[in-house]
Amino acid sequence: MYQRDYILRMIEMIGDFIAAIMGLIRKGKFEEAEERLSNLYYNVLKEDAAFFRNLKEKDLTGSLLKSHNYTNDHLEILAELFNAEAELSLARNMQKECLEYSRKSLILFEFIDAKQKVYSLDRINKMEMIRKRIEKISSGES
Repeated sequence: MYQRDYILRMIEMIGDFIAAIMGLIRKGKFEEAEERLSNLYYNVLKEDAAFFRNLKEKDLTGSLLKSHNYTNDHLEILAELFNAEAELSLARNMQKECLEYSRKSLILFEFIDAKQKVYSLDRINKMEMIRKRIEKISSGES
């Protein structure tokens, strides 16, 4: 029980960091946002950001759960990081990268949603927002 409480506090804390990163993106401080994102990848998931960026969509969950012994909590954190990366890419008008990060984020959120026993309206809303972003970019709208 104590371990689960600790993990939940960590996820909340990471959520605060990601909210701060989103604030930097809205302010146009893209380099600072990118640096903070890179630090989060390494400090929380113990891999450098390039490692996660290079993961293929089809290998995402299996590779991380089996080879790296990640938990669903790790995957949820990674989904949040990918979503922030997508927002940063969108702000930089990098459509291809935004689409890639959005898809990876959605894959992870959907996997977590299917596996977790707890309903999360926040997760459902994020998945819907990501789906809309993917649809908009895929249809060529900007």
